[in-house]
Amino acid sequence: MSDRKAGLRGAGLAMLAVCLLALLGGGWLLLARSRADEPASQPAPTSVPVTAAEATRRDVPVNLTGIGNVQALNSVLVRARVDGTLDSLNFTEGQEVKQGDLLAVIDPRPYKATLDQAQAKKAQDEAQLENAKLDLARYTSLARSQFASRQSVDTQQAMVNQLAATVQGDDATIEAAALNLSFTHVTAPLDGRAGLRQVDPGNLIHATDTTGLVTITQLHPIAVVFTLPEQDLPQVEDGMRAGTLPVLAYDSRDRAKLAEGKLLTPDNTIDTTTGTFRLKAIFPNPDDRLWPGQFVTVRVQVATDHNVVTVPSQAVQRGQDGLFVFVVKPDSTVAVQPVEMPLDEDGTAVVAKGLSGGEQVVVNGQSRLSNGTRVSANGSAPVPSTPAPPSGT
Repeated sequence: MSDRKAGLRGAGLAMLAVCLLALLGGGWLLLARSRADEPASQPAPTSVPVTAAEATRRDVPVNLTGIGNVQALNSVLVRARVDGTLDSLNFTEGQEVKQGDLLAVIDPRPYKATLDQAQAKKAQDEAQLENAKLDLARYTSLARSQFASRQSVDTQQAMVNQLAATVQGDDATIEAAALNLSFTHVTAPLDGRAGLRQVDPGNLIHATDTTGLVTITQLHPIAVVFTLPEQDLPQVEDGMRAGTLPVLAYDSRDRAKLAEGKLLTPDNTIDTTTGTFRLKAIFPNPDDRLWPGQFVTVRVQVATDHNVVTVPSQAVQRGQDGLFVFVVKPDSTVAVQPVEMPLDEDGTAVVAKGLSGGEQVVVNGQSRLSNGTRVSANGSAPVPSTPAPPSGT
């Protein structure tokens, strides 16, 4: 009996455990079902941080850009015009010289002696001329009294004429000797900067030497010769008819502005091999920022676009359908706005179509944007200012 009771008790405990497990499973099922019936909570929308700038209206200069090099307005290789020993050089390399300044002295003694000889020869010939004139007067007087023949008078007259011509030749010889003597003092032919000397004092130099003594280059003003494509020629001509065109010279990397000047003239031909034409501009160059032989980037302002819409260049994006910008709407979302950009220079893009001015456009952070994306403009980017036109525009 005891064994039977124990068996019944074990079976009862097993059934109780099964019931408890069933109750727990039903509770978990009801809890899961109730949670499934609750509406799912939506995550709060996030904003993409961007930098925005305002599309503004302003006057924008229209520039044509070309590559050129600086040329001295005048450059002279100073050479000796007579042979002789170079006594001295009277300039310092790199010195600014004025026209007429003494640069070098060649030994003048041989040329001074030649001048003295020519002057002495003239004095001798003048004395003979005076004597011949006196003889002519005597023959003329005797011919009137029939004491001298007419032939003797004519012969004496020819002698006077011959001696007079000799004196004239002596004057020319003296002038040539004086000129050669002056050539022993070499002077600056123009205002400019002296280069490196090509010969040292004490050397024997000749008028036929090709190296010369020194090169003088004019730096104030100075010229820049550059090229533009042939299709830009009509714009240049139209601008020159309207007035003087300002020109800006930048360094070869097109970063630092070096000088301001004006366009002098385009060349009279177009290079058929390259389809370009040359132009020359003049720069005052007061601070010597331009140097002969230097390569520069040149911008010539041919016109000015008035009251056009501008945005920072980085605001304009390129897509499959063309150029566009992201415009920030009042509800802090962005919209894709197609635009047309005829000009982009110095960080400023001119928008001909698509914007009217006053819109906020995204400048930084476009990579995470699409049409309708919510944004937070955490700062306005400064709109690049258009460089002021050079004085005299």
